[in-house]
Amino acid sequence: MNKLKLGIPKGSLQEATLHLFEKSGWRVRVNNDRSYFPEINDDAIECTICRAQEMSRYVENGTIDAGLTGKDWIEENESDVVVVDDLVYSKVSQKPARWVLAVQADSPIKELKDLEGKKIATELVNFTKKYFKERNIHVQVEFSWGATEGKVVAGLADAIVEVTETGSTIRAHGLKIIHEFMTSNTQFIANKESYEDPWKREKIEQIILLLKGALRAENMVGLKMNVPEEKLESIIKILPSLNAPTVAGLYNTTWASVETVVESKIVRELIPKLIKAGAEGIIEYPLNKVI
Repeated sequence: MNKLKLGIPKGSLQEATLHLFEKSGWRVRVNNDRSYFPEINDDAIECTICRAQEMSRYVENGTIDAGLTGKDWIEENESDVVVVDDLVYSKVSQKPARWVLAVQADSPIKELKDLEGKKIATELVNFTKKYFKERNIHVQVEFSWGATEGKVVAGLADAIVEVTETGSTIRAHGLKIIHEFMTSNTQFIANKESYEDPWKREKIEQIILLLKGALRAENMVGLKMNVPEEKLESIIKILPSLNAPTVAGLYNTTWASVETVVESKIVRELIPKLIKAGAEGIIEYPLNKVI
């Protein structure tokens, strides 16, 4: 039987990935924190858990056929993989992850060229070295195992390259951001040879289709309501939908049932308008997938 070896990212992305797969129809069960081979309710998939930092290397060498990781780690590892699709995890973050350069708030370092001959601490070593080399700025880049913000405060580095969403943690450590390198998002990647295999490619595309459907559904809800026929046109005019609302007559009455899909963020403003326009019995319900 054909099998697709699928990589699930360990760490900050793991919980959101498992949630997303469950909404998409795949239940991935991790028996304990030390289990690297979780069970999945699909006989055609074998799951492996590994760190997002390493995922692109394992996909590139074929140990894993496909997996999910950050754009930042693909660039850091300079991995030759197929980026099948971009995925934005709304359950992980409402803001994109940014890799930035930070120094002490009172530092005389104002721009990149001021770091000539200085020491930088970061987990993104290869990317940082390449970035400064391309600009002919000579710096010393050291790998940081964590608590990177403290390296500048402790005098162990002149600057750090660190990932952030809002910058609040960096500011809380008395640092300031002076440069942004890139914005990173989650990407679904595949081994080149695996992606050329017709069966594996079809399986990967099936997964992508349903994952993206689940992601769209994260920010949408279904609305259903009863509307008297004489007020139907006014209701339709204020009711957004993906295409057009579904309208069906209620048995042996002059009322209609109206159903649509809308963005969840507008519901609190929309429902009072619908009631004023004559809608009754409004039901809001969550969605698993919108495809």
